[in-house]
Amino acid sequence: MVQSRQYPGVEKRHVHGGPFLPAPQRDPVFTAAISAILVPHSYLSLEFVLQRHGILTDITYPITAITTKNTRRIVNRLGTFWYRSIRPDLYRGFVISEYHGIHFAQASSAKALFDYLYLRKLPPAFHSWNISLAEELRLNLDDFPEADREEFARYIESSEIRKMKLILENFRSTVWRL
Repeated sequence: MVQSRQYPGVEKRHVHGGPFLPAPQRDPVFTAAISAILVPHSYLSLEFVLQRHGILTDITYPITAITTKNTRRIVNRLGTFWYRSIRPDLYRGFVISEYHGIHFAQASSAKALFDYLYLRKLPPAFHSWNISLAEELRLNLDDFPEADREEFARYIESSEIRKMKLILENFRSTVWRL
């Protein structure tokens, strides 16, 4: 470490040539903070959150977030950051956390699932009622808590999107069987 000239006794940490946060690159909270720095009006969601909650069975590496601004991809030495655009009235369902003074937002698992399905093109087989969409998309929803199911349903009801209502019906008739 390099001693700071401005603050004697304080070590200055460097990431790729410049002073930065004292945290390892692979720390998911660190990458969450970086995501908020790159696009301040965004919240972590989609594959990033679903994978952390064990819902997405496939391994993904990009950090995925939602914004009301344009969809974009930022690639740097810290990783790949995807920001997907969503309607302003759907920009909700997240909590604010802090990491070394940097505030970042992260969706609940129910909102991340909503965002993931809202932005995803559904497979052609979905229009056949005898398939399980969760199985088709390799989503682990068997142990999705009841409170999260209810939250997911509330996002769908308030969105008034036909596609999302059909997805909820499919989950209720296959994986959640209410």
